[in-house]
Amino acid sequence: MISDIRSTEPDPGVGALLAEPRFELMPFDSMDEQLGYLPEGAVVTITASPTLGLEATIEWTEEAADRGFEVVPHIAARYVRDEAHLDEVTARVVAAGVSDVFVPGGDREEPIGDYESALDLLVALEGLGYDFDEVGITGYPEGHAFLDGETLADAMRRKAPHATYVTTQLCYDPDAVLSWLEEVRGRGIDLPVEVGIPGVMKYQRLLGISKKVGVGDSVRFLRKTSGITGFLRQLVGSRGKYLPDELVDGLAPYATDPELGIRGLHIYTFNQVPDTEAWRRDRLES
Repeated sequence: MISDIRSTEPDPGVGALLAEPRFELMPFDSMDEQLGYLPEGAVVTITASPTLGLEATIEWTEEAADRGFEVVPHIAARYVRDEAHLDEVTARVVAAGVSDVFVPGGDREEPIGDYESALDLLVALEGLGYDFDEVGITGYPEGHAFLDGETLADAMRRKAPHATYVTTQLCYDPDAVLSWLEEVRGRGIDLPVEVGIPGVMKYQRLLGISKKVGVGDSVRFLRKTSGITGFLRQLVGSRGKYLPDELVDGLAPYATDPELGIRGLHIYTFNQVPDTEAWRRDRLES
């Protein structure tokens, strides 16, 4: 089992993790400004919005690609109407130069069309003859709010042959991520993993988002790492902002471990790029 004991010395794994992360953005009006704060040519993943549907995702994919970014659109299964819609969406992202797509199930309680799950859409995508260099699927280090562990494991087993990498859901606890990686490797899944971490953000906003996306254990982890007093001290000392230093430092010793297969970081920015990018650059220079 991976040890909880970590060195206090700077770890070169920090550089490996933060050199070229993926930045997740949401397809809202604020995205235009947020793109301006990203490094030139950065990898930008664009979520699918329950309120805006896939159209906003595809429009921003075209815009960001035109501005020189490497774009990874989320083609959420439950947002796709039918095969004709999937063909239209896929043709547009291919025309924009996209070679990497991420396929989640989607946050809608009910699908708008023919695709109930990510697996359904992955199979349909292959049936249309599109051949992307990279196809991502979701991983859940802390489980899923509505699915048990056995169901999640079976879903990943079925999706893995159609994918080239896994991106994990938001998690604050490095030990939870590392333990999950060991479990996944033990089940024979060898896809590289992009570890999902939160960016820099005000605690109140981040905790609210975390509860909505079902990462309650991680919210409790934030509070228990140094006790409630330590949590409050950190909250005040950071001027009310969460910094993902502890999380990155906890993952850094294992960043290049071939058995765990961490390929990089996927930063959930929630369209709060400036502070996150300033923090990332500072960590790389320190």
